[in-house]
Amino acid sequence: MPDVPDSAPRNAPSHFKNWLSLAGAITALGSLFAFVFLVAIDTFTHVRNPYVGILTYIVAPAFLILGLLFIFGGWWWQRRQARRHPETGGAFSLSIDLSRPRDRHYLFAFGSGAIVFLLMTAFGSYQTYHFTESVEFCGETCHTVMQPEFTAYQHSPHARVSCAECHIGAGASWYVKSKISGAYQVYATIFNKYEHPIPTPVQNLRPAQETCERCHWPEAFTGSLDRSYVHYLSDKNNTPYTVRLSLRVGGGQPSEGFFGGIHWHMNVANRVEYFASDAQRQVIPWIRMTSLTTGEVRTYRSPDFKGDPPADRIRVMDCIDCHNRPAHAFKTANQAVETDMALGKISTRLPYIKQTAVAALTGKYSTDDQAMEGIATTLRAKYKTGEDLSPTIAAVQAVYRENFFPQMKSDWRMYPNNIGHKDWPGCFRCHDNKHRTADGQETVRSSDCNACHTILAQGAGEDLLKLTPQGTKFKHPGGDLDPDTTCSDCHNGGNQ
Repeated sequence: MPDVPDSAPRNAPSHFKNWLSLAGAITALGSLFAFVFLVAIDTFTHVRNPYVGILTYIVAPAFLILGLLFIFGGWWWQRRQARRHPETGGAFSLSIDLSRPRDRHYLFAFGSGAIVFLLMTAFGSYQTYHFTESVEFCGETCHTVMQPEFTAYQHSPHARVSCAECHIGAGASWYVKSKISGAYQVYATIFNKYEHPIPTPVQNLRPAQETCERCHWPEAFTGSLDRSYVHYLSDKNNTPYTVRLSLRVGGGQPSEGFFGGIHWHMNVANRVEYFASDAQRQVIPWIRMTSLTTGEVRTYRSPDFKGDPPADRIRVMDCIDCHNRPAHAFKTANQAVETDMALGKISTRLPYIKQTAVAALTGKYSTDDQAMEGIATTLRAKYKTGEDLSPTIAAVQAVYRENFFPQMKSDWRMYPNNIGHKDWPGCFRCHDNKHRTADGQETVRSSDCNACHTILAQGAGEDLLKLTPQGTKFKHPGGDLDPDTTCSDCHNGGNQ
């Protein structure tokens, strides 16, 4: 074979043969592997996790891009070094000669490390996937500012439903919307720019038909529910007063059972639209009802509202308009105290305990520690000593920790609850006998007590055993009231 003359050109050394490019190649390979692995998880798992998109389509590609930047950054640096030091051609070479034991050992070590790296990448990706679908991720890791909502969620009927299932749901479009809206939230959290308290996101919630109704089947809603509401009067003896009633839940699908009742409002046989003039949707001056079976349309207005509302502010009523605190309901002071009294946690043997406990809970406190001390001081000053005092103090303090958050200025007073009508207008936002048709002849259905529920029994002791299936008139323990007075005109959840 003829000798190659010294003047013959040699293959130029590759400028990619450097440590920085090698590190970039490993990073890019690992991120590409993680991307493929996460896509496989997202494709073949039965339960979709919207948050896995962050890892799959943001985090993994970001590391892939970073690895590519390292690769070409190393190439640029090596090329620059080669120009400055042409005699060496650069400081690093990746030439491998498998005939040399040292190179074989290096190759074996590199291959073993690469396998371990890929296995760790797969394991880490899988564990991170499951962590991002956990409630802890939403409630504690990224959203510590959401402590009030997270605490209320843990005590709600939906405590086993993940945050993403309601706040994002399935599909890519709402996932993208949630991440865009969440970008500012991240900034606000980092730089302490968020509001105190956190406002309810009623304007950008996904329609209930795409979230709630994935589990709750509206066509099958039917029948009535038997409910007992235990209350205590704010007198010396903490007199119990219970109302047992049959809630006429009903339904919106005639073929499935009783048609009517509370769930008449569902968008199965009827379409209810409304306009709210305030951000929390508590003032509703305009309502339009369309029968989906007959096509009949009726419009109702409050006396002081003229004309028509802006078309872009007309909302189609859905589950969340009444069930607006399905997972983040803060108990009122009265409700929480009465519940613990009924359970025996707060002793009813202490005179005026309901009145005193509610007053202690609604005091002005700046921190949790200050509240704990204030509650204990108030109750000890009132009752001095007694075997019932210590457990009662502990119970009232527990009520505060679960429902009051002074650092975030959050409690029930900041968040209207539209279920019912006792402490907030709720049903009476529309059913107030004031919304009328244009000719003034027809109003939204009356707010009569028996329209949506039938009172079976009320009072205490033997009175609760005297059931009246046909229903009885509500007897207010404080005496007769003006028929135009609604519950929330007097009750606010914190008055004794």
